Amino acid sequence: MYLTKEEERILEGEMGWAYQTAMKVLVKLGELFGATRLIPVRSAHISGVSYKTIGDAPAEFLEEIVKAGGVAQVESTINPAGFDPEHVDEMPIPEEFRFKQSRIINLYKKMKIEPTLTCTPYYIRRPEAGSHLAWAESSAVVYANSVLKAWTNREGGPSALAAALIGKTPDYGMHRAENRQAEVSVKVEPELKGEMEFGALGIYAGNVLKGRVPYFTGLRSPTERDLKQLGAALASTGMNSIFQYGAEHKKELEKITVEEADLKKVVEELSTASEEPDMVFMGCPHCSLEEIKNIARLIGKRKVKEGVKLWVCTSRYVRERAKAYVRMIEAAGGHVLCDTCAVVTWLRELGVETLMTNSAKTAYYAPVLNKVGTILAPTSKCIDMACEL
Repeated sequence: MYLTKEEERILEGEMGWAYQTAMKVLVKLGELFGATRLIPVRSAHISGVSYKTIGDAPAEFLEEIVKAGGVAQVESTINPAGFDPEHVDEMPIPEEFRFKQSRIINLYKKMKIEPTLTCTPYYIRRPEAGSHLAWAESSAVVYANSVLKAWTNREGGPSALAAALIGKTPDYGMHRAENRQAEVSVKVEPELKGEMEFGALGIYAGNVLKGRVPYFTGLRSPTERDLKQLGAALASTGMNSIFQYGAEHKKELEKITVEEADLKKVVEELSTASEEPDMVFMGCPHCSLEEIKNIARLIGKRKVKEGVKLWVCTSRYVRERAKAYVRMIEAAGGHVLCDTCAVVTWLRELGVETLMTNSAKTAYYAPVLNKVGTILAPTSKCIDMACEL
């Protein structure tokens, strides 16, 4: 892989251990995937923030980067953490975990990385179409490539951090136009209604496609929040980084048809629990302003049932702009949490055994990561289950 003289000096250690280590990561990654050079990125988004999911060893590595003077060279943000410090009563996390989680966040801050603690950084700053990024959150990667028309690979936490420190990433994969082209035409027969059904489509398509780029047809005026759930679910089962959508594709492609029965089967398989939920959760990926507004509207003047937790997760940026709707949700007995997500916190330790959600991604991961039963349902049904009639 070709390196500029400046890049070679970084690789040789002239800028210090932190940048040398980051450059080694990028060069090794580039060589592995056949990149010929590094290209500048406009921003980086880093996963591996929740102490629940990363533990102690990665935190020690971050400590060493900070000690060696590593500082982000481009606009950089981070994924959700394990708890919301403003809702410690709702999330009685052990003090040891809170301390270790706060330490991880502070280490990122010392690297001049913005503590956004959200999986939807595009609601804070929307990247320009055609801009090159180095993002690690799988749902954000698919959204950036597919909806925003930016260019980013599906980075791991370490490679996204390396890109943040250097300001560059290897030129391969989704950074090259030939790899972004549709490979399979996916005709969606049923008319999808709402985020849950788009998520079910993503789970189904990911399982069938195994990473091949889909071109979805038959989607009737999808909203951005529909496409967000589609992409998040697609990335969960298929390792996809991009999808295309719209009218029929001009190029002749292999064709797959999705029937209503296929999506119904997905919903049934992701609904692993039969009893009523003790938590209703929305906000995976983190809610937009419009989603919070819709949740508040659905609640109306009702109250959350006793014995049921209603969690709505979003970024602090969105929460600040949704104050009126947040007050409505919290007046009803719900909680609008920031900095975290049900998937990356300690649900079983909070007494949760059955989780109801409108997110196919959550329903896919929660039984494994959180050891809870799940029920996948439309947003309106989630709210009806959480609230008194």
